[in-house]
Amino acid sequence: MTRNKHVARKLRLAKALTSNQAIPVWVVVKTLRKVPYRPKLRHWRRSKLKNV
Repeated sequence: MTRNKHVARKLRLAKALTSNQAIPVWVVVKTLRKVPYRPKLRHWRRSKLKNV
């Protein structure tokens, strides 16, 4: 990927970066483990981003 990125692409990459974090523990506790994990977690090597 190039060093100089478009602003829109950079914003999309930043959004993907923050959305790839695990959910907080207090959410698991508050929902009584109805939401125990994040189903859309993405590994950088296994699955790539589409349309970035």
